Amino acid sequence: MRADAQRNRERLLDAAVNAFTREGPDVTLESVAKSAGVGIGTLYRHFPTREALVEAAYRNELSRLCDAAPDLAATLPPDRALRAWMDRFLDYMTTKHGMADALRAVIASGGNPYAHSRDRMLAALDGLLTAGTDAGLIRRDVTTDDVLVALSGITLAAGKPDQRTQAGRLLDLLLDGLRQKTR
Repeated sequence: MRADAQRNRERLLDAAVNAFTREGPDVTLESVAKSAGVGIGTLYRHFPTREALVEAAYRNELSRLCDAAPDLAATLPPDRALRAWMDRFLDYMTTKHGMADALRAVIASGGNPYAHSRDRMLAALDGLLTAGTDAGLIRRDVTTDDVLVALSGITLAAGKPDQRTQAGRLLDLLLDGLRQKTR
């Protein structure tokens, strides 16, 4: 893909996430294109249907979350990398909840935007937990699945944008529970 086409695609995906999160599934594709600074024809060249746009926007957010793990692990101490990823997970889940109606419409039309989502998240999180256990910072008896379930619960309990402070405190408590205790 040409660089300008890739930039247009990225702008469309960002605009779609924002629009579907704010306005739900009934947002017009014309408004998404306008927000991205492109014409409707450009949108349709990249995403021939509304469902294709919603699914691509969701998968793009998932990729951002999962692809961040190795970068965080390479630039931060393991426990801080894990905590930074937890913040990104909260952002991802808040966006996903905001896009819920649009995602349900994709599912109703026969799509499956969630295929492979859990596996990708588990792999990203596992890398961070392994780095933490290898460094002696994270308990070895912690399972990746348990941590993902705990993170999901926190986002359900305090994942709305106006509850971000509480969610941050809950993430700190979770990380404290994951830490290897020194004797």
